[in-house]
Amino acid sequence: MRGYGADAPDPQWPNGAKAAVQFVLNYEEGGENCILHGDAASEAFLSDIPGAAQWPGQRHWNMESVYEYGSRAGFWRLHRLFTGAGIPLTIYGVATALARSPEQVQAMKDADWEIASHGLKWVEHKDMTEEEESAAIAEAVRLHTEVTGERPRGWYTGRCSVSTVRLVAEEGGFDYISDTYDDDLPYWRETGGRDQLIIPYTLEANDMRFANSPGWITGEHFFQYLKDAFDVIYAEGKAGAPKMMTIGLHCRLIGRPGKVAGLKRFIDYIQGFEGVWCPRRIDIAEHWAETHPPVKRERPSRMDREEFVTKFGSIFEHSPWIADRAFDLELGPAHDCAAGVHNALCRIFRTASEEERLGVLTAHPDLAGKLAAAGRLTAESTSEQSSAGLDMLTDEERESFTRLNTEYVEKHGFPFIIAVRDHNKASIMEAFHRRIHNDRATEFGEACRQVERIAQFRLQDLLP
Repeated sequence: MRGYGADAPDPQWPNGAKAAVQFVLNYEEGGENCILHGDAASEAFLSDIPGAAQWPGQRHWNMESVYEYGSRAGFWRLHRLFTGAGIPLTIYGVATALARSPEQVQAMKDADWEIASHGLKWVEHKDMTEEEESAAIAEAVRLHTEVTGERPRGWYTGRCSVSTVRLVAEEGGFDYISDTYDDDLPYWRETGGRDQLIIPYTLEANDMRFANSPGWITGEHFFQYLKDAFDVIYAEGKAGAPKMMTIGLHCRLIGRPGKVAGLKRFIDYIQGFEGVWCPRRIDIAEHWAETHPPVKRERPSRMDREEFVTKFGSIFEHSPWIADRAFDLELGPAHDCAAGVHNALCRIFRTASEEERLGVLTAHPDLAGKLAAAGRLTAESTSEQSSAGLDMLTDEERESFTRLNTEYVEKHGFPFIIAVRDHNKASIMEAFHRRIHNDRATEFGEACRQVERIAQFRLQDLLP
């Protein structure tokens, strides 16, 4: 749920490109559900047949002919378009479809298009056992290698299960996996015992919406959506935050004349801009691995209790019980950052009893008080007080702090607490004089807010 957070990395696309626009052509024709392929029913997904449903035990002649259009006509129209434009494609090739299409496979290879794996068959994986799915993945790799002469380096299932990404990563031979739709940039995911590169795919900048509702009706609709997406991506790139745009295509859909016109218009449009990189997905994978290799860092959500409490037990002064209770919250990757751990710790602090919160307040030392003079502050408090120059007070300043500390504690029952990194000596003294006159309830609330602010700074020293 977090990803890169507010500050995504600069992908540093080749030649300073402001946008990477990547085209994927899904080659599924011949790999779809069909009783001729040993399936239990006909195909019902992604066609121009309204309300299509599977026909158990029967061939669906209309559906078969729609898919066949993709291999007979649509593929060659797209081949002419992209080779003519000088834009290389990534093919998501269903292994059994590739095996039934030798002429098209040769054309892909001659054009130097990447042929990634789109699974063994164009079927659902959700109901497979892990053993069945692992076997299907292995057979897809075997058949793909046999048919094309090279093993696939990229993988996209599409109709995947919750286990697919992990199982494909465990296969161990893929430069990237694309069974996610969750970002505008590639990222590394620790899965299957390895750092696996994920290059997210798209279901929205995708011609599949010619077959879905709501969706595209004309090629102009498709063009306008792609143009709007590109304009935003390109503007972000010019502003210093380049991204990746993926366009998903299918031979039997965009390969129709009335639809391909919108795609052709979009290609003509982006070729009028400088700084647009149109790579294959394997090119993105190689670039990312070289430019942004995986970086190991501590992940709070993966720590055991002892490690978590040891690491974060001092964030709230002398109150490790807060970290201990926070460990039992629903901590996930979204908490693997300063803001995430801060939120978890603050939830515990805010819902603690007033007596417990008072204990946290009284655990804080006086500002420039006796503990500081004796060198007995925690390392965090020592650093914080010195950052505001409280370790270099004049005799007069020290006397003023001592007097105010005494008056404040006598009135409120806890030390004056302020996030000194937000202040200097003068503003701290001004706040001291102002807040000492508050009633206890008001000051208790303010002190608690300052404790949370101090915790935020401390965590920012430890985590992204």
